[in-house]
Amino acid sequence: MSDGLDLSLREQAAAIAAGELDPAELLEATLARIEERNPALNAVIATFPERSREMLAAAPRGPLYGVPIVIKDEWPLPWRAQRFGAAEMLAEAEAGESGPYRALRDAGAVVVGVGNMHELGASSTGNISVYGPAHNPWMTDRCPGGSSSGPAASVAARLVAGAVGADGVGSIRYPAAYCGLTGLKSTFGRSAMAGHHMAEVSTTIVSGALCADAADCRALDSVLFGEELAAGDPQGLRIGVIRGEVSDDVAPEVREACEAAIDDLRRETGGEVREIELPELAAATLATVLIANSESLGGITPQRLNELDPELSPLGRGLLKYRVLVPAIATIKAGRIRTLARQTLARVFEEVDVLACPTVPAVAPPLEAPVVELPSGHLTADEANVRGGALANLTGIPAISVPVGSSEGLPVALQLQAAWGRDELLLDAAEALERANGRRWVEATPPALGAEPLEA
Repeated sequence: MSDGLDLSLREQAAAIAAGELDPAELLEATLARIEERNPALNAVIATFPERSREMLAAAPRGPLYGVPIVIKDEWPLPWRAQRFGAAEMLAEAEAGESGPYRALRDAGAVVVGVGNMHELGASSTGNISVYGPAHNPWMTDRCPGGSSSGPAASVAARLVAGAVGADGVGSIRYPAAYCGLTGLKSTFGRSAMAGHHMAEVSTTIVSGALCADAADCRALDSVLFGEELAAGDPQGLRIGVIRGEVSDDVAPEVREACEAAIDDLRRETGGEVREIELPELAAATLATVLIANSESLGGITPQRLNELDPELSPLGRGLLKYRVLVPAIATIKAGRIRTLARQTLARVFEEVDVLACPTVPAVAPPLEAPVVELPSGHLTADEANVRGGALANLTGIPAISVPVGSSEGLPVALQLQAAWGRDELLLDAAEALERANGRRWVEATPPALGAEPLEA
C-alpha cells in the first residue's frame, strides 16, 4: 500500500489496524504533505513533529490509532496554548489537556497540527487571523469559511483526513459548505468541551468533526462524543423544507442544487417533503448573536479595552467594544426568543424528522471582499450566512452540512437539522444523500490536487 495519505479517515484507521499501513510512516508523510501544500493555504499554523511522534509512541490501540488529526486553534494542547487566531485573547490562555485532545489521545489518534481560524471566532469567512487568512483549496483567492477555516482547508486539501473544529454560530458548517466537506454541529452538551475558555458559560458552542464524508464524521464524532454513533436506516424520512429568505433569498445555482438534493434524499429514503414556516427565524438569528456576544463579556473591562494589542484587527477591536454596549434587556429578550424557538421546533419535529435549507446562500466569496450577490442585493457573507446557521446554536439542536453541488467551480451545500439528540439521524440522512448522488460530491477534490474542475 502507498503512504495512505489519500485514504479516508476510516480507511486509514482500518489499514493501520490490519497491519497494512505503518502509522509512523503515515505521520511522516503527513508532515511532509503539510510542508509541501500548506504554504499556499495557510491552513495549519503550527506543527510539532517531536510532540506528534511522542503522542504516537504512547498511543493506545483505540479506534483511531495512528490517524493524524488537525485541531482548531480554539483548543489548548499540553504543549501549546490556544490563541483563537488573535493577537490577544481577553481570557487566560494556557497549555493543557482539553477535552478534544484527551478524546483524540485516548482513541489513539495523533494531533499533527493546529488549524488556523478567524480572529476570535468572529466571522463565517476566515479572512482575518493574526496568522494571516486561510485560503480555500478550491480557489485560493476565496474564503475557506469560518471560524474553523484551517481545519476545513486542511481536510479539503487532503493534508489530513479529519479535523476538529468548533461551532458557536455555524463555525463548523460554514467552512464545511465553502470547502465541500461534511461537518456536524452536535447537540449542545454532547461533544467534548473541557478546556475551552468558555466551556462553563457558553450555551451555544460545541466541538465537532470536519471530514470528507458522513462516515468519517461518524467515526471522529464518536470519539469526541465518547460514545458510538450507531448507523441506522432513515427510510420514510419526513423532510421539512424551510420557506422564507433562508431558502428563497439564495443564489439561483445554490437553490437549484439544494432543491435537487432534497428530491434525491426523498427518493432514496422513500420519504416525503413538506414546506415548513418558521416565522421566528429572523428574531432567532438576532437572539443567537446577542447571546453569543453577551456570554463572552466576562473578561472585558474598560481598562482592558483601552489596552488592546494593536495587532488586533480594527474589526476585532470594534467587536469587543460593541459587546459592552449591548443592553442587558436585549439579552433577556433573546432568552425569551430562545424559549419560543425551542417550543416551535418541538411542534415542528412532531411533523417532520429533518429540516432542510441551503447551508449558505452563495458559494465562497473572495477573501479580499467577502460579499455575496443574492436576489435581495449585495450582502456581506456574515449577514447572509447567519440566517441559516444560527437556529441550531440558539436551540441546541444538531445540524449537518453536506456537499450537494457546485457553482462557479466551487462547492454548494445543503444543511439538515434534527430534533435534540438526533445526531445519528443526521449522519444517516447524509449517507443516504451520498448514495443518492453516487458520492459524487463527497469524493470531489480541488483541481489543484489534480482533479477535474467541478461541474454542476
